Amino acid sequence: MCRRPSHSPAAETHSWLQVPRLALGRHLSAFNGSVSRPAPWRCQPIAFLYYALSVSALRPLANRVAVYRSFPTRLLSRTWGRLNGVELPTWLRKPLYSLYIWTFGVNMQEAAVEDLYYYRNLGEFFRRRLKPAVRPLCSSSCLISPADGRILHFGRVKNSEVEQVKGVTYSLENFLGPQQRQSNNSPSTFRDHLLSTPDNELFHVVIYLAPGDYHCFHSPADWRVELRRHFPGSLMSVNPGVARWVKELFVLNERVALTGQWQHGFFSLTAVGATNVGSIRVYFDQELQTNTPHYNKGSFHDRSYIAFGDQVSKAAGGGGVVSVDTGGVALQKGEAVGEFNLGSTIVLLFEAPKDFSFNLQPGQRIRVGEGLGSF
Repeated sequence: MCRRPSHSPAAETHSWLQVPRLALGRHLSAFNGSVSRPAPWRCQPIAFLYYALSVSALRPLANRVAVYRSFPTRLLSRTWGRLNGVELPTWLRKPLYSLYIWTFGVNMQEAAVEDLYYYRNLGEFFRRRLKPAVRPLCSSSCLISPADGRILHFGRVKNSEVEQVKGVTYSLENFLGPQQRQSNNSPSTFRDHLLSTPDNELFHVVIYLAPGDYHCFHSPADWRVELRRHFPGSLMSVNPGVARWVKELFVLNERVALTGQWQHGFFSLTAVGATNVGSIRVYFDQELQTNTPHYNKGSFHDRSYIAFGDQVSKAAGGGGVVSVDTGGVALQKGEAVGEFNLGSTIVLLFEAPKDFSFNLQPGQRIRVGEGLGSF
């Protein structure tokens, strides 16, 4: 297993950031049972939504979920996206970005450009690139983390139900949508339908990206993308606290699923949108547009890279080149694939032999390039 090099927390703190921290107050965290517990402001970026939900804290959970889902999160996210693109005056950039860095614990020493005046708007700051050497790839693992974040859940997929957090599930079929692959032995479940051989298992891992994390996501393995499926939907927070009480949150939210094949069979990477993260960008697909004003509930939009391989944009993020042919889009392990604004979630679903095992712990921090498991 590849482990990150040890480093001193003091080295990550800028001298100009050494100021007394203000007591910003506390707010209500996601509900657990009928009573909410306070959490530091810096740990929860959507405090105003939690505050509004606290009005109905003593009502049944279903009522609280209904209240939360009634918020115009898509409109809020589009508005936030426009604000992200507004160029900031030079004098405002350093104090504003410094507040964000302090609030969410951003390590600017890893940024390719550390000068805060360089970032003209919030969007550029959120999507900042990293120095090449700060995310080495684990050579001993065939599967690496596609993003910086926290492990919410991982394991084998059973009964075509996947856990978004422990004890809360969503339907695999609703999450990925109908699949075209046919099997000769008439599989009994949707999970079996995805497997190329009954000797393999289907595994999953969920990675949550907090607002302070690096917002780009990378290819977790050498694989070939055959289909992009875009599901318009809600943009509720994917914060772990919310994921505990909104069943099928990942099915309700807008998401972009990339599916294809790797050396062991079926492979998919799904980028799940969230509040203020309506924009999901895939570098090799310029046609993709997320968080549009109007959509049909339950709909999805496909683009096959097999049928239109020669039309896929070959410009990859970070100056790389994506290999494109009629067989799909070939991605190499560690290659930049796309980006979010703020934070969100990546869900990996993949087929592998039964002896595959994760080298993870629930809730652990992980970074791009670190090994997820091995055989």
